Amino acid sequence: MRVVFVVPRNNFRDEEFFIPRTIIAKKEIECVVASKNIAALKGMRGNIVESTITLSQVDNGFDAIIFVGGSGAEQYFSDSEALGLAKKYFEMNRVVAAICIAPSILANAGILKGKKATCFASEKENLTAHGALYSRSPIVVDGKIITASGPVVAKEFGEEIVKALKK
Repeated sequence: MRVVFVVPRNNFRDEEFFIPRTIIAKKEIECVVASKNIAALKGMRGNIVESTITLSQVDNGFDAIIFVGGSGAEQYFSDSEALGLAKKYFEMNRVVAAICIAPSILANAGILKGKKATCFASEKENLTAHGALYSRSPIVVDGKIITASGPVVAKEFGEEIVKALKK
């Protein structure tokens, strides 16, 4: 199995990437990091991760796509490649996950209409404006869509992704 994390160039939330990646990798699932460009990506807490592929190189060969939050995730809110990947993976019935403000990427891609979802509070209005059924729960699973509210539930977010991949 393989998953791809979509990480912003700057200001991703460190815990929302590193904790789920550790949990997923421990299950011997390959984790690949994608970004707009191949680069060193810097977290809000100063940690660095290297992207190994660009968004345009994300093919159909992944079992899940995971959008990492943090203020930098806003770079993907209107990015046609990121939105297209969210929609494509949803249409292929793969696991599509997003945490913190990143569920707005899923909403903007049009895949949360009629779906239960959560997010960081600042994005609630955007989710509901795009037809999502907003929940205050810290983690929401609706079919193969997994959303989480922020870094405090990064561990549970990673665990839910593993559960969904095992189904």
